[in-house]
Amino acid sequence: MNSPDMPSGPMSPVSINAQPPGIRLHHSKILALFRAIDSLIIVFMLWAILHVANVEWINAYTSCAISAVIIFGFFAEGNEVYYLWRGHSTYGLGARLVTAWSGTALIISLALLFFYKGSELDINILALWAIETPIVMVGLHWGRRVLLAKLRSNPAEPRRVAIVGANELGLRLVNSMTGMPWLGYRVVGFYDDRIEKDDASRRLIAQDIDIKGGLEQLYKDAHSGKIDIVYVALPMRAELRMHELINRLADTTVTPYVIPDVFSFDLMHSRLTCLKGIPALSIYDSPLVDNGWAKRLEDIIISSLMLLMLAIPMLIIAIAVKVTSPGTVFFKQTRYGMGGERIKVWKFRSMSVCEDGDNVVQAKQGDMRVTPLGAFLRRTSLDELPQLFNVLSGSMSLVGPRPHAVAHNEFYRGQIKGYMLRHKVKPGITGLAQINGFRGETETLDKMSGRITYDLEYIHNWSLMLDLKILWGTLFRGFVGQQAY
Repeated sequence: MNSPDMPSGPMSPVSINAQPPGIRLHHSKILALFRAIDSLIIVFMLWAILHVANVEWINAYTSCAISAVIIFGFFAEGNEVYYLWRGHSTYGLGARLVTAWSGTALIISLALLFFYKGSELDINILALWAIETPIVMVGLHWGRRVLLAKLRSNPAEPRRVAIVGANELGLRLVNSMTGMPWLGYRVVGFYDDRIEKDDASRRLIAQDIDIKGGLEQLYKDAHSGKIDIVYVALPMRAELRMHELINRLADTTVTPYVIPDVFSFDLMHSRLTCLKGIPALSIYDSPLVDNGWAKRLEDIIISSLMLLMLAIPMLIIAIAVKVTSPGTVFFKQTRYGMGGERIKVWKFRSMSVCEDGDNVVQAKQGDMRVTPLGAFLRRTSLDELPQLFNVLSGSMSLVGPRPHAVAHNEFYRGQIKGYMLRHKVKPGITGLAQINGFRGETETLDKMSGRITYDLEYIHNWSLMLDLKILWGTLFRGFVGQQAY
């Protein structure tokens, strides 16, 4: 007789969740703790300095401390201070902390300058606070890393790791683990039953690597308890092979990880995001997605100061252009901006014509269209000063790839791989290519390719510090060039 609590007939699989499971991000409890500790350090350091100096704590100091905690949290998030980036250097972490605190100190200083004039706040106290707080923060995080490295470097039972895929990706993974002994990993070896070919994405040859065997040997070692973790580093084209591998490992107690071979792409500011549990990786992204506000602030401040200093020289140039040749003072040409959007780029007119169409010819040496004054303006880049108005309006930046005429863009995008990626950021008045000699006429494909290489290198490595270095280099190498006609 069947029990009323038990189903009759053959058992069928039970659906626990109608939706496919998503992927949860791994969070570090230690980093979450240090996020809170850093906030306490900000307040504690101000209190300690005041206490040692025997200065009374007043409400204005409370406002400073609370504001600093909030602003630092914003900058720390933007600088990815509390992200779990295993393997990043302690120097890199320290730089992120210092950068976040520097932004905080700058905002606090500006606020005090405008809103706390003549207040009872002690400037010396605040200066000490600004200097000593990041030192304590960096020291604490350094101590955390040293302690964890000591605790984890010699575990009683190291986790035994197998790498599936004797290729460049697998080798890179092993080298990363070797540089992080505190993880407690011991690499057993590689498993790969593919034949050796002259293709590093399939199988490394002539490498000093330990091949334990093929996948059948992997299954045997996993069943016998010789392996704890398996990292699958096969090419993405081996999807069916990976499915079979993961399914067979389900009959063991090992923990498999799949390493997507995204490094086969030429990644540019790639970012990992999650859409309701679905991971997504951008291949070509802009560095300004998260930091556009910082570059915009830089542009507004510096371009405003430059316009104030150059107002009279620009007025003199405008008068000279008007009286030395017939035509308008300014020349506005259509070019591609960020995202391929068409913008109007301002210049002082340097030619007797104003070409802006589907067939724009680059200026060459001895070009009859260039006026005598225009030749001087072009050689010294003074014709580009009106682009400071483009910067203020937001269509351009002080630093970035130089904008090309639309006709040139349409030609070169079909000739140079990755050409249009230069439009992932705003075009600039000056750029990395310009201070490295690629300024003016690019009459050959090789010269344009060289310029694009520097443009993409700039996007790959963008930072506010790099912008400042390029602006400084422009003062000495970017204004005058033999290629500018």
